[in-house]
Amino acid sequence: MPTSPLSEDLAELARAHGVDTWYLTEKGHRVDVPARTVVAVLAALDVDAATPEAVAASLAAHRRLTATRLLPACVISRPAVPAPLDLPEGAEARVVLEDGATRAISGRRVPADLPLGYHRLHVRHGARSAEAPLIVVPDRIAGPERREWGFAAHLYSLLSAGSWGMGDLADLADVVRWSAAEGAGFCLVNPLHALLPATFSDHSPYWPSTRRFPDPVHVRITGIPEYGALAGADRAAMAELLERSAALREAALGEGGLIDRDAVWAVKLAALRLLHRVEPSAERHAAYRAFVEREGQDLVDFATWCALAHTHGPDWSTWPEELRDPATARGLERYAEEVEFRRWAAWIADEQFAAVQRAARSAGMAVGVIHDLAVGAHPRGAESWALRRLQAAGVVMGSPPDTFTAQGQNWHLPPWRPDRLAEEGYAPYARLLRGVMRHAGALRLDHAMGLWRQWWIPDGVPIPEGTYVRYDWEAMLGVLLLEAHRAGVAVIGEDLGTVEAGVRERLAERGVLGASVLWLERTGDTGDTGAADRPLPAPLWRENCLAALTNHDLPTTTARLSGAHVEMLHRHGLRDGSVEEYRTAELAQIREWLAALDREGLLPADGPPPGEGWALPPATGREGASSAERGLPPVVAAFHRFLLRTPARLVCVWLPDTVGDLRTQNLPGVRSGYPCWRWPLADSAGRAVPLERLMTAPGAAEVAALLSEGD
Repeated sequence: MPTSPLSEDLAELARAHGVDTWYLTEKGHRVDVPARTVVAVLAALDVDAATPEAVAASLAAHRRLTATRLLPACVISRPAVPAPLDLPEGAEARVVLEDGATRAISGRRVPADLPLGYHRLHVRHGARSAEAPLIVVPDRIAGPERREWGFAAHLYSLLSAGSWGMGDLADLADVVRWSAAEGAGFCLVNPLHALLPATFSDHSPYWPSTRRFPDPVHVRITGIPEYGALAGADRAAMAELLERSAALREAALGEGGLIDRDAVWAVKLAALRLLHRVEPSAERHAAYRAFVEREGQDLVDFATWCALAHTHGPDWSTWPEELRDPATARGLERYAEEVEFRRWAAWIADEQFAAVQRAARSAGMAVGVIHDLAVGAHPRGAESWALRRLQAAGVVMGSPPDTFTAQGQNWHLPPWRPDRLAEEGYAPYARLLRGVMRHAGALRLDHAMGLWRQWWIPDGVPIPEGTYVRYDWEAMLGVLLLEAHRAGVAVIGEDLGTVEAGVRERLAERGVLGASVLWLERTGDTGDTGAADRPLPAPLWRENCLAALTNHDLPTTTARLSGAHVEMLHRHGLRDGSVEEYRTAELAQIREWLAALDREGLLPADGPPPGEGWALPPATGREGASSAERGLPPVVAAFHRFLLRTPARLVCVWLPDTVGDLRTQNLPGVRSGYPCWRWPLADSAGRAVPLERLMTAPGAAEVAALLSEGD
């Protein structure tokens, strides 16, 4: 609908606080942001713009601050591009380095030879003084030394005979050892952050309680050293829990079975309480105390939130008033025992996370486990409770309408305020990255464009009427690189969807790999040359990326090549127009890609001719041999061979593709009527494929052989 133009003062005030007043769609069309959105977003930043008089006053206050301050909130510098210091004549400046040493500064720039790290900059000019964080970040981080391939999967879906109703970290260790033996250099998993109860957080690993600590639901109970010391009644109680866990596993693997994470957690929580009562060895106790000391206040806050949620429910906004503020809730004696248990459970999870990466490297993986970092956390979870000052109130993050989701997306995630992040010297962000990277070989950063800007949607405003809010990308990217450099990990930035011009180039310059998904890689309309939009030829793909055929938000390769996804996506409102129009468009895309593969000489001679229909026949019931046992269809192998023709540094195989799974793990924006994030791995007939069967199925071995041998 038409929007009223913004006044010049309101537009200037918005720019001053990083609020966009217009933006370009992924197709390059300009969209002007409604004035009410700009006013609401400014209010979320504590800037009053409700009236023309308020706008004038806020703008004047901002100009005064800019004119009189000695230092910005935070200074970011790097060796190749030292930060400028716009100091008045006669000002004295010094840096207190991270190690405590002090160094005087002269000149108009931060010295290029300062060590990487988190320092403090102090300035004095006459009677005035100021200080600010000074973060020296790397110019670039190292990536994989050579091409590597690996599997991607969601851990909960990989059930084995030893897991308790959902895949766990011991299963992940088995996957990395098995795939390393097949030649894989990495294994990419979904975010394993601590979640809220599934009924509250919609099962999504991208909607966690906190990203700071992993979820103990992923631990293998029988792998905890204290398990062998159980005796008497506790051992008998554990035997009962084992029986309950077996029933959960069989239910998930049975016909029509789904993962029930809440039920799994109830059993594991009871088991962990039994194990917590076991007296640890002196060595184990020392390891636990070292973990507690290392994690500090963040661990105390997380454990305190868990203890309070156990008593008062998972929504902290409904707790007694005195408990909603971490400062008053910390250290309350009546919760001390539960807090201590939750700290111990976090340590157990940390131990098993470390063991998985050790297993990957011991098995010969060049990279190891690629952990996934969600873009935000639940508004009523542990992260929101502990870091509320960093979050903007009255807005949520999402994405504008695009080709993937015509209505746009509301992620129901509160954004971090860029101004408060800078005031904190990006320390909470750094600790978050440090925790996720500690036991990783690489990090996948969900929605990497968020380092530059986030789509904010004010309460009561339709998704398409939101706007972008700017972050200091030099700081956000720089801190990411500093932590990656210190952890020795590579970084993959998920850059799908609407990406601002220059973002991919800057990420590449700094050593961050992108994410390229085959169905989204196209030449684009080249306009004056008359060339039409078509599949991007393999040699034109970028080198600095992780290349894949699909991911958790998209149809599996079997579903797409057989057309099994068309009615499902249309039924859930994810595609505009009629189902016939969508089917026609999808079939045309399949034909285009078959023709592209044919030009590369990759299609099997006995396969369907390009342009003659779907590349795979529609799935047919549950009769006949399982698709997991039949092996990789030749046309699916051809698509993977196409990925090898690209220069991509990492080539990723969606593990469900190796057994013909038709189910999409997630339908973005669908919150009911589809069991997102609950599917166990299955064949094309919907029969669950346990991990033991997967590792002996021919499909995975075939794709491993072709990727290891090369095209």
